[in-house]
Amino acid sequence: MTPRTLPPSGIAATIDLIGEDLLQNIVARLPATSFASAACVSRSWNTVCDRVLCRPKLSSACSFNPSLQVAVEDALNKVLSEPIRPHFAIASIGPSFDLQEAHQLITTKLGSQVPLITNVPSGIIGKDAFSDEFKEIQWEITEEDDDPDAPLVLSISANRAIMLIVGFLPGMNVGIIPLLKQTEEPQIIMIDKFVMDIREFSTSVSGCKSPTAIIMFSDFQAGMKAVMEKMDYALSPETVIVGDSGCQFRHTNGSNGSSRNTTVDEEHVSAAVALVFAVDRNKSPGIGETKFHAVLSSGLSPVGPIYKAASVRDKNHDSLTWVTARREGLRENIDGETILNQVYDELGDRIQFPTFYIGVKKKRKCSVGQEKVRYITSLAFHEVLGDNQEYLFVGDVGIKTGDSFRFYHSDSTTALSSAATVSNHLRSFNQGSTSTTGGDKQEVFGGLIFTCCGRGESFFGQPNIDSSPFLDTFPGVTLGGTFCGGEIGRGDLTPYVKEPQEQKSVRCCLHVYSAVYLIMSYTMKK
Repeated sequence: MTPRTLPPSGIAATIDLIGEDLLQNIVARLPATSFASAACVSRSWNTVCDRVLCRPKLSSACSFNPSLQVAVEDALNKVLSEPIRPHFAIASIGPSFDLQEAHQLITTKLGSQVPLITNVPSGIIGKDAFSDEFKEIQWEITEEDDDPDAPLVLSISANRAIMLIVGFLPGMNVGIIPLLKQTEEPQIIMIDKFVMDIREFSTSVSGCKSPTAIIMFSDFQAGMKAVMEKMDYALSPETVIVGDSGCQFRHTNGSNGSSRNTTVDEEHVSAAVALVFAVDRNKSPGIGETKFHAVLSSGLSPVGPIYKAASVRDKNHDSLTWVTARREGLRENIDGETILNQVYDELGDRIQFPTFYIGVKKKRKCSVGQEKVRYITSLAFHEVLGDNQEYLFVGDVGIKTGDSFRFYHSDSTTALSSAATVSNHLRSFNQGSTSTTGGDKQEVFGGLIFTCCGRGESFFGQPNIDSSPFLDTFPGVTLGGTFCGGEIGRGDLTPYVKEPQEQKSVRCCLHVYSAVYLIMSYTMKK
C-alpha cells in the first residue's frame, strides 16, 4: 500500500480549524450533562468546550407539576438543556412540597459539589419550562373563620411549583456561609462570626475583605435588622446584598474549602445563609469582569410629621415594641391612639385599607469582634400593629427613646410610579452598557427579583408589574425571582421613597412593600 502523502502544513491547519469549528458547533448544542462529558474526552475537546462556555450564564425555569419529583425533573431538564457548568443553584418551592426532599432531589442531580440553597418563599417569579410564559405566582393561603389562632389552609393545587436558577460565573468564586444560632437557650445569633466568616472567605479568594455580592435567605426569627446593620457597617459600600428575610431554607455548601469552618453542628442551626460571590484573584487573564447592580422599586409613601420616641417598652418575647411619642419640636407626649388618628386625618380617604409602618432613624454604636467601635445611622421599618390610649404597638424591637420616626403607608400608585422610574433607570443603564464609545461593552446576562408578598396582581390590579421593567428592557435575558417576607436590598438603590431631606442620606438595607432587582452584567476584556 502506497503511503499517503501528507498535505502542506497550511492545508493541514485549515482542515484542523474546520474540524474544530464543526466540533464547537456540535458541542454548543448539547445539554449540560453531555457537554460536561465532551469536555472530558481530551485536552483539545476541553479547549473547544471552554470557547463555547467562556462568558457567564444564568439559566432559570419554573415547573407547576403537582408531583415534586416530576417538577424537579422538569425544571432541571430545562435549565440544563444547554451547555452550563453550575457554579451555584437556587431553588424556590411551593409550601405544599417537602423542603428537605426537594433539596435532596436537586442535590443528587447537580452533585454535592455545587453550592445550593433551596427555600420556601411567599411565591415565585419566572418562565414556565414548557410554555415559556412568564408568571408571577403567589401561594393561595386563607385563614379559617378570621381566627388568628386557626391554622393556615393552603390550596394544594396552587402551591405545588418550583423555580430553579443555575448560574455559571467564570472568574468568580461562589461560597455558602451560614449565620449560626445556638439550639439551646439563650438562642444567641452569632452575627460577628457570620460577618468574619464572609470576610475570611472573600479574603481567601480575592484578597479583599468585602465580596462583590451576597444573596441571602433567612427565617423570620433571625433578627435581620441587626444582621443587616452589622453587615452594612462591616462590608464595603460596593458590596451588593439582596435576598429574602422571611422564608424557610436548606443549603448545601458545595466543595469550596473556605466553608470548612462554617459547618452547622449539633449545637447550632442556620438562622440565615449567604451565597457569597467574590472575584477569583487567580482567574485566567482573558476572562472579563462580572458585576452586580441593585435597583429598588418602592411601594411606600410618607405621611404626617416627624415624631420622636418619648417612652419605649420592648416586649422581646413577643417581638413587639410599645411606643409613646411627641411631634418633633414639641414637648407634649402623645398616646398611640392620638398618633394614629393624626395619621388617618392626614391621609383622609385617599387610600383604602393601607398597611402602616414607621420608618425609624437609628444612630447606634457598632463593631465586629475586637475592632474599634464607631457610630452608624440607619433607617429601619417597623409595622404598626395597633394602639390604645397610651401606646402605639409596632412589630420587632430595637427602638430607643429619642429615635425619630415617620409614618409610611403602602401605596400602589407610588409603586407604579416607582416601577416606571426603575424602567427608565434600566433603559439608561442598558443604553450606556451597549454604547461602544468610551470603553468596553457591558452585557446584561441575567437578573433576580425579590419582591414583597404584599405586592403582585392584588396590589396593582394587573399581573407582572414587578417583572416588566426587566423583561421590557432586557428581552430574552434570564430573570427569576420570589415573593418575600421581607426584601433585603443594599447597593445603589435608586430610585427610593420620597424621604424627608434629613433622611435621604440614611442607609436602609431591609425593605417593605418594595421590589429589589439584582442585575448581573459582564464586560468582555479586549
